[in-house]
Amino acid sequence: MPIRNRRAAALPATLSRSWLLVNASKPEDFAPGLGSEADSVIFDLEASVPDAQKAQAREDVCNALDSGMTAWVRINGIETDEWAEDLSALSETKGLRGVMLAMTEKPEQVTHTAMRLRAGTPVIALLESALGIENATQVALAPGTFRLAFGTNDFRKDTGVSDDPIALAYARSKLVVASRVGKLPGAIDGPAGAADDVDTVLESCRITAMMGMTGKLCLNRNQTDTVNAGLSPSTDELDWAKELLDAHAAGASVGDGSYLPRLARAQKIQQLADSYGLWNA
Repeated sequence: MPIRNRRAAALPATLSRSWLLVNASKPEDFAPGLGSEADSVIFDLEASVPDAQKAQAREDVCNALDSGMTAWVRINGIETDEWAEDLSALSETKGLRGVMLAMTEKPEQVTHTAMRLRAGTPVIALLESALGIENATQVALAPGTFRLAFGTNDFRKDTGVSDDPIALAYARSKLVVASRVGKLPGAIDGPAGAADDVDTVLESCRITAMMGMTGKLCLNRNQTDTVNAGLSPSTDELDWAKELLDAHAAGASVGDGSYLPRLARAQKIQQLADSYGLWNA
């Protein structure tokens, strides 16, 4: 029997804010993850699974996806022996929503991945190295790329930069600009700490949104609702948009040259809020 949060299941992945990573070596966590408030759920066959357990984890994921569950899957990087095994097993599953390709560094890696899946299966390119960040625009333009994501922890290991927002600003900006050039949905930021409290997660989301990113990886299913709130239009934004749209509907004058851009922004806020179930709340 399918297990999925109905609100999240109806939300297009282009608008997903929270992307929950679930350890694929712990199948007992699959159903709780899919029942969480996460907009999208990713069964993780890569970083969270020791090499000796990857074959069993892959089998467990495929069994879940053929038994009514639907989810994304983070697969191993193309330079590993596991990449082809992951794709061969997943390509025939019923509930695969798409894959996240770990350690993406070149555009052809995304294309080769997409070619081994059912036609139209989306591929999220996870950029987590200096080379991947520098090639972000080419990756965004590659056939098969659905969305870009930032692997902050591995990027920091590769480059030696700190977790200070200023130190990571260049990389985040690269993903945002590349996503726009490639006409992709907004980029997905790296996660907050799994043990972070609500205020810390909200501050992390504030930085994500400030940099122009619209999604965020998540390591703790109890943080998904906080991430959703942190990456949704705020109460002040909703009030402003409603006031402007009501005035426009009542025939308010156009005014100065900033009116049409403000109207477009209000309409965008309305569309997002409606998709997230917030506009009429």
